Amino acid sequence: MNRVILVFLISLPFAGFTQYTDVINSNRPGLSVSAYAVGKGVIQAELGIVYEQQDHSLLNTQSNIWGTDLSIRYGLLFEELELNYEGTFQNQNITYSNSGTSDSFTDFYRNRVGLKYLLYDRYKNPERNKPNIRSWRANNVFQLKNLVPSVSLYGGATFNIGDNPFYVGDPTISYRGMVATQSRLTPRFVLITNIAYDRIASDFPELSYLVSISHAFRNPKWSAFLEYQGIQSDRYSDVLLRGGIAHLLSENLQVDMNMGASFKNTPSRIFITLGGSYRFDFHQDRQKAIEDQNAGENGGPIQKKAMKKIERKMGKNKGSGAEDVDLGPSKKQLRKLKKTQKSKQKKGNGEIDF
Repeated sequence: MNRVILVFLISLPFAGFTQYTDVINSNRPGLSVSAYAVGKGVIQAELGIVYEQQDHSLLNTQSNIWGTDLSIRYGLLFEELELNYEGTFQNQNITYSNSGTSDSFTDFYRNRVGLKYLLYDRYKNPERNKPNIRSWRANNVFQLKNLVPSVSLYGGATFNIGDNPFYVGDPTISYRGMVATQSRLTPRFVLITNIAYDRIASDFPELSYLVSISHAFRNPKWSAFLEYQGIQSDRYSDVLLRGGIAHLLSENLQVDMNMGASFKNTPSRIFITLGGSYRFDFHQDRQKAIEDQNAGENGGPIQKKAMKKIERKMGKNKGSGAEDVDLGPSKKQLRKLKKTQKSKQKKGNGEIDF
């Protein structure tokens, strides 16, 4: 468990600043998408249960909405590429106050498949991951250079199957493009932005943007986020604010909660989501010939005192493995032995040769 906490503390604030991490890297609890993939061979499921209340002041309607969010992510072919499916299936019960009637709609509110590719990895150079051993401030305080982000591109398709009551008149297939960026502001704060153009080739294309900032607490199992979303379309435009927390239960399991609201009353929206993410980890590190490796990829040269801690630990656990070879007493042990023997020699008038 200590290993889980340590790895989580290092990796969670960066929301996955390497393609594969020892701890699950989920896009939840918000809607923003990380610039990084889950890693080759990883299958990850992210699920949420949503409740929302909508009231439209002009149409004089009230709605109760229940839905399920599902995202399935798969690391495809190589570390930088991810195939993902995102779906929201919901039921909306709507009451028309003017007429006293009601209606119910059930269908996919979101249903799309896409590929995401990491175009630029800000932290691919191992030198950028090393802490500054001379300055605490350089490691913990925001600097302008920290705004330089990693960048990924997304391309996909949105599917509108049958007579969807939420998107009347839309074609069966429309298209979606997105740019996702990710910046490490400090070791505990990460900034993510998404700019997407959705439902291309329909009569109501949609431009949206997301800005999300996340923070890892001192207890590394907990993190929080705040997210701002803007939507612009001839069919529906809005500004939404949401926030929430996530808790790590194990290396491969995370649970979360978020809630939010809109800034307008046509309609007003209040929603809450409970969810979790689970990772099926089939990742295997790619072997690389020594002659093909760059300097520093294996941690650099061995330092003079690097083995001392290991030697002390092996001394305490002697006999636990084939590596425990008796190399004789240390200098300290010899001095102690000499002192003991001299004491005995004074009492017994004997001689001990070393």
